[in-house]
Amino acid sequence: MTRTLIIAPQWIGDAVMTEPLLRRLHARGERLTVGALPWVAPVYRAMPQVERVIEFPFAHGGLQWSARRAMACELRGQFDRAVVCPNSLKSALIPWWAGISERVGYQGESRWGLLTKRLPNPSKTERPPMVSFYGALSGEAGFADAQPQLTIAPTDVDAALATLNLARGAYSVLVPGAEYGPAKRWPAAHFAELARQLVQTSGQSIVLLGSAKDSAVCAEIAQAVQANGSSHCLDLSGRTGLAEALAVVSAARAAVSNDSGMMHVAAAFGVPQVAIFGSSSPRHTPPLSAHARVVWLKDDPTYQPALDCAPCFERVCPLGHTRCLQDVTPQRVFALLH
Repeated sequence: MTRTLIIAPQWIGDAVMTEPLLRRLHARGERLTVGALPWVAPVYRAMPQVERVIEFPFAHGGLQWSARRAMACELRGQFDRAVVCPNSLKSALIPWWAGISERVGYQGESRWGLLTKRLPNPSKTERPPMVSFYGALSGEAGFADAQPQLTIAPTDVDAALATLNLARGAYSVLVPGAEYGPAKRWPAAHFAELARQLVQTSGQSIVLLGSAKDSAVCAEIAQAVQANGSSHCLDLSGRTGLAEALAVVSAARAAVSNDSGMMHVAAAFGVPQVAIFGSSSPRHTPPLSAHARVVWLKDDPTYQPALDCAPCFERVCPLGHTRCLQDVTPQRVFALLH
């Protein structure tokens, strides 16, 4: 049986998008170990096909030569092949230093010699769907309709919910953050109005999820909801690790988010969701779930004037208006949840 080391991407959404690749490798008999940075490692623990997860002790950015060499020495002799998902030069160093005989990945940052099989980099204009992009590393076709799937043991979900005093299906999750920048973030006032409507019409609770970087926007939303006399809004931003956040999303009644990593997490758990797109494109990174609904004004023929500027893929709106997000009303998103 082939022993395969997967070098994982560093972003949550990308990690989710690798699941169909790993499922395919496992189905053909490969034993999978994933090397991942700590902040994405819980995603791979929610993939039953992964036998082992190794948390790489690397900080974000920098080559960190000595730490990578030390890790490579630990892994020497353990694997027959490596699949390198990221395109960076540094991500290919460990399999090379570890002496893994077969090393597969995209050409990436001129990785001549580091990889034994190099796939050509897609052009920026092509932008293939991410599942197909990663699936191609298997050497096989057939990923066009693949949907990522995540699984957490029910007992682990129940334990996480108990610590937060939450009950399955009794709350909706709102995720107002987007790591990339404000051109991907639906306005906080819109999230607050949506939360108010959900609480008033169904009596359900609202859970706000995000990292510590999202604490300010989550606090703004929570305060706006509470100002309307509701105590049914729980702000967990910066208060949970990713493993707990995954459990919370998996047991939610519904989820609403921007184009973010947690959008892909909700899709992989099959949670009913609405995904709001601004500067990015659902043609490239859609939530892959039959239970997902996407709002993107670029694709709305009734929206005028047409958004000729979309998708710009910019962090901040170059035109200064962010119409692609400002003009998505809370009422429209609410209607898609009912």
